[in-house]
Amino acid sequence: MGEKDALGDEKAKRKALKLKRPSGDESADASGDAPIKNSAKSTKSAEKTLNGKAKMKAKTPKSESQSSEDSSSASALLKLGPEDEDFTPKKTGLKRKRIKDEPMEGPSDLAAKPSKRKSKSGDHGGESDEEAPKKKSRKKTEKTVKKEEEEEIPVSKKPKKTKQEIEEARQLKIKLKEEEEKNRWRWWEEEKYEDGVKWKFLEHKGPYFPPEYQPLPDDVNFYYNGKKVKLSLAAEEVAVFFAQMLDHEYTTKAVFRENFFQDWRKEMTHEERTLIKDLDKCDFGEIHAMHKAKVEARKLLSKEEKQVLKEANQKITDEFGFCLLDHHKERIGNFKIEPPGLFRGRGEHPKQGMLKKRIQPEDVIINCSKESNIPVPPAGHRWKEVRHDNTVTWLASWTENIQGAIKYVMLNANSKLKGEKDWEKYEIARKLKTCVDAIRTQYTLDLKSKEMVKRQRAVAVYFIDKLALRAGNEKEEGETADTVGCCSLRVEHITLHRELDGNEYVVEFDFLGKDSIRYYNKVPVIGKVFKNLKLFMENKQPGEELFDRLNTTMMNKHLSSLMPGLTAKVFRTYNASITLQQQLKELTHQSDTEEQKILSYNRANRAVAILCNHQRAPPKTFDQSMANLQAKIDARKEQLSLAKKELKQAKKEAKTKENADPKLQKLVERKKAAVKRCEEQLLKMEVQATDREENKQIALGTSKLNYLDPRITVAWCKNTGVPVEKIYNKTQRDKFAWAIDMTEADFEF
Repeated sequence: MGEKDALGDEKAKRKALKLKRPSGDESADASGDAPIKNSAKSTKSAEKTLNGKAKMKAKTPKSESQSSEDSSSASALLKLGPEDEDFTPKKTGLKRKRIKDEPMEGPSDLAAKPSKRKSKSGDHGGESDEEAPKKKSRKKTEKTVKKEEEEEIPVSKKPKKTKQEIEEARQLKIKLKEEEEKNRWRWWEEEKYEDGVKWKFLEHKGPYFPPEYQPLPDDVNFYYNGKKVKLSLAAEEVAVFFAQMLDHEYTTKAVFRENFFQDWRKEMTHEERTLIKDLDKCDFGEIHAMHKAKVEARKLLSKEEKQVLKEANQKITDEFGFCLLDHHKERIGNFKIEPPGLFRGRGEHPKQGMLKKRIQPEDVIINCSKESNIPVPPAGHRWKEVRHDNTVTWLASWTENIQGAIKYVMLNANSKLKGEKDWEKYEIARKLKTCVDAIRTQYTLDLKSKEMVKRQRAVAVYFIDKLALRAGNEKEEGETADTVGCCSLRVEHITLHRELDGNEYVVEFDFLGKDSIRYYNKVPVIGKVFKNLKLFMENKQPGEELFDRLNTTMMNKHLSSLMPGLTAKVFRTYNASITLQQQLKELTHQSDTEEQKILSYNRANRAVAILCNHQRAPPKTFDQSMANLQAKIDARKEQLSLAKKELKQAKKEAKTKENADPKLQKLVERKKAAVKRCEEQLLKMEVQATDREENKQIALGTSKLNYLDPRITVAWCKNTGVPVEKIYNKTQRDKFAWAIDMTEADFEF
């Protein structure tokens, strides 16, 4: 009995050692050791697990010792990790994580790798070099056929849905979509109100105010010059705003820190101002740590806790996020009033770091119908004013303290009021098409006018037309960032080049446009414009205005005299839309794949974004994202290479058979399909990579939402067969529902 136990233990150890050996060149083939009897079955089971098909079922062991050894060794094999000190796998022996949409490796793929399995003890030495590959080939073919039959079945931990359940889910989705379309307010099919009237009935609950500030817990402190300081509630709240941003580069900027400290001191008591005089001596560490802990805690919330928060937010949205407009339920866009905080601005804004004060109901003007239920202000408060003005589209308004700008609560982008405004905007831009040639003729003649004001106006209109520049607004010094438009350009913003990069009469622009976005461009212009610019710059200092006889009011008055409703923005909208239409005609080919057509659309959109100077900073995760995508492309190329080899092998095996084997013929067809599918997926990924790289610093969304007539896009989709869902997301489809519904394939801007 003792000898049998000892032999059993010895066999178990040898088996465990076998299973722990890595695949590849270090497999057991070279050793000549024979595995024990059940190794083939257990390895087959493990292979299934590696392919994600089934978990390996444990069999009843013959002895307790063997059971524990088998369990640990199988676990090491399945996890493919260094569970044991002896486990030192090579990279080639590890299974690569399957990429989404990538066909899983079949047994044929595993067969291509060095195998740990052998047939029976001693067979290794008895087989000839020719017989072994034949055996492997037969097994590989049989397994591959079986695997290919199962290949389309998705792997999931959830129970598989039946065909009936899938069909029911599809029908439900279709039904919900139909109901949504049925309930949609098709306002574009109704008669318009008389001029100036926006609505006849408006009822809402007013804006939602952020919660009041909650004091810091007793164990979280602020320190000044190494000493603990208990701040007043108002000063403490502002200190928290700064502490929350310590990880951000803003808090290292001199302007931000100076503005913050000045506004913070205004919120302090006299005693606090006397004590706290140097921001560098302030220690916000504990407050910052508390903030980070809260952020991490939110990330670690359970599914149930997240659901509770989601339901609470939904309750707020249901109450404050909708209104009744002409007795139709409409979504409100920004019903939540922005909480207090520190102003960031865009670019190097001179007011960054200033305190955005808390908005109270006493600051808010409410707009609604006389016959509606007036919104009730929060307890203990009252509204600044209640109006009943149906010539405006806002529901509430207030003035913010940083720049004195009026903020509004408006309806959602897919509402009637927004849709009507968009439709009207694009129709005005289309009208410009009928008179743009006459306008261009006129400003070309004015370039030679004897009146300086006409010459300056002509050059400015030329820039607005050809470069899609904004008109620009006059600003008081120090009020906002140093941003300019066409009419407010200074001498320092342009450089003239008689010849540059092979072009004559080149104007080099370099200035900050809207939102402090830099506009840098080198543009060849006509000779008359170049000579006039040279004249305008004579005897002027860099800080003086280029168009000193012109301002935006004069410019807009002149434009409206050329065509009713014409502004600089209409020129931008017209040029953006007409550019998109022209580019789509040039770039799109009916023979292209869907992905290539979408790339062509994005390239056309990109031309518009460049024209309108819609730039963005590259996303922080861009490099990593591109590296991940490139890794997927490389993996797909490897897979394609392998698929082609398998197809070649399958064809060879099918050809060598005297009588055509149906299974082998079926295998060849499946391998052809696999190669084709792999090629399509690779092309799709490569197109995606090109698209991402080209969009690195270009913002396509702004022009798509604000400057491109959606009817051009809808007509293009209908002509090319590209689903509109591939171009517009759900939000954009809701915003442009009017265009999607009314546009025919023959639409021309």
